[in-house]
Amino acid sequence: MPHRLQGPVRIVGTGLLGTSIGLGLTARGVDVQLADASPSQASLAADYGAGRLATADDATPQLIVVAVPPDVTAEVVAAELARFPQAIVTDVASVKQLPLTQLRELGADVSRYLGSHPMAGKEQSGALAGTGDLFFGRPWVIASHDDISYSSGSLIDDLILDLGAVPIEMSVVEHDRAVALVSHVPQLASTLVASLLQEAPFESLRLAGGGLRDVTRVAGSDPALWMQILSANAEAVTEVLKQLRDSLDGVIEALDTAGEPGSLRAIAGALVEGNQGVARLPGKHGTHTKFARTLVRVDDRPGQLARLFTDIGDAGVNLEDVRIEHAEGAQFGVAEVLVALDAELELEAALTELGWKVLG
Repeated sequence: MPHRLQGPVRIVGTGLLGTSIGLGLTARGVDVQLADASPSQASLAADYGAGRLATADDATPQLIVVAVPPDVTAEVVAAELARFPQAIVTDVASVKQLPLTQLRELGADVSRYLGSHPMAGKEQSGALAGTGDLFFGRPWVIASHDDISYSSGSLIDDLILDLGAVPIEMSVVEHDRAVALVSHVPQLASTLVASLLQEAPFESLRLAGGGLRDVTRVAGSDPALWMQILSANAEAVTEVLKQLRDSLDGVIEALDTAGEPGSLRAIAGALVEGNQGVARLPGKHGTHTKFARTLVRVDDRPGQLARLFTDIGDAGVNLEDVRIEHAEGAQFGVAEVLVALDAELELEAALTELGWKVLG
């Protein structure tokens, strides 16, 4: 498989991101050296094919990727810069301003350092969760600063493109503000909603559907890691949380005074603003194209979902996206199929003719 990086590439930290980077590069024929403070963790990543264990006799790496927790990122990057004075070093921590500030305070050579951040991940952590296609089609931020040259930083572009990701350049400040809004506060909101379920009656939990599961999906993430991320980006996260608090206070006040003049308007306004916000999110291929939603009953039997996909294709309709939801105790699921608006009626007719139960 062709690749831009010549290697070797040294990866320090073999958790989810480090292992996934190693798997992706190794699959493309790049020589990957693996290092970790935990020898067993590095050995596990090597066993899964993410690279080979680094040794004292290794050739000088072309590029070093530091994939360690945020609270030790600057320390590890500084050590790698000092140990390999010819190499370019990047890190993949979720915050970018703090490591750069700490590196400058340490007197590190930041002319060879360029932080980056792949906007990809899972609720699971560790080498076992790694996958070589984790970054495919995902944004990967390059957190630019004035002390590194374009020629040096181009290696980070090569890394990102080799892994199938999409490079996006931002300043460290822009990055931290952006992730506070699109990642860090959503994580907190998911966590806080999920925390309400601790004492909920079991009968209430049996009613949970796709909406609750969507909202709480990331609440299963590693608390220790998120404690570091949130504290490292505290200022930007706090700004967004205050905006969210103001919005919540407005809705609470409107509900407390339900029936009084203006209360319904305030609630409706909050809901409409939510519609307008989510409509701005880029969808498939980064566009804002709207799709029709068709709900199809799928029996819980082998081959049914594959048959549905085949029948949609045979009808000449492109499947844009799909989601499956199961109700407790039911021996079937509901497939939410998204297709182009002008294909909705054609698809419903074709599926109905083939014996599928179309729910809407």
